[in-house]
Amino acid sequence: MTHPVSRTILLFDIEKYSGRDDVEQAYLRRMLYGIADRVLESAGIDETRRLRADRGDSVIELIDADASMIALLRALLAEAPVELRAVNRMASKSAQIRLRAVLATGYVAIDELDGWVGSDLNHACRLLDGAILRAALKERPDDFALCVSESVHHGIVQHDYPGIPKDDFHEMTVSSKNGPLRAWLHGPVPEVAAGAARPADAADAEEQPAAPSRPPAPSTPASVNFLGGSPSFGGSFVNGDQHGVSGGTVHGDVHLGGSSTPGQGERE
Repeated sequence: MTHPVSRTILLFDIEKYSGRDDVEQAYLRRMLYGIADRVLESAGIDETRRLRADRGDSVIELIDADASMIALLRALLAEAPVELRAVNRMASKSAQIRLRAVLATGYVAIDELDGWVGSDLNHACRLLDGAILRAALKERPDDFALCVSESVHHGIVQHDYPGIPKDDFHEMTVSSKNGPLRAWLHGPVPEVAAGAARPADAADAEEQPAAPSRPPAPSTPASVNFLGGSPSFGGSFVNGDQHGVSGGTVHGDVHLGGSSTPGQGERE
């Protein structure tokens, strides 16, 4: 494995790529490569100053550290949206392309299998896959959402260079299995869906006691049919012929409660 080298890390990812058919996916990949090439070339970064890794619905660019970060960030803010609009104007609805992007810096090594290794690269990938950046793209009418790492914000954004207004970037924290990652989103930070809560929050929710169950509703009493006589209620005395009082039929006068007074239909 080579020694880790300082690089600028740029990632692009296509929204809703897996829901397209094979023909549409092939088209979207061509469009992604073309957009990435034109944006980088507008920043003065040609193919000799970068390495590209293909990830199917995304690409990772490792850019020489001496390339201008200011020029690259300006190109991402100004040129990337223009390129996306130009492509989408000529595309059908099913072939529209929308992109999430992350710009970061860090040390990356290349192993003997040409794999890229580095915790800074891992962090950038987690920012790209984070729920906040996904939600930001979903909520916006344009086709591009960008966030930058803490190092890019500290070294470039906070100094308010022309074409990179610092007030347009807002702090956000992305949950990851290795802990929270701080970054800065271009544009407003969206409300993240409940399903994207931090793992700790989810665990806390699971530990909450279950709500007490409600007692069962009382069952409806069986009906009693009276055939003949005049029923009266108020005590515990039943007079007359009785056949299955619970849900059955009672013949004759029925007196419930108190003492009985012989009357019509009663036997002395």
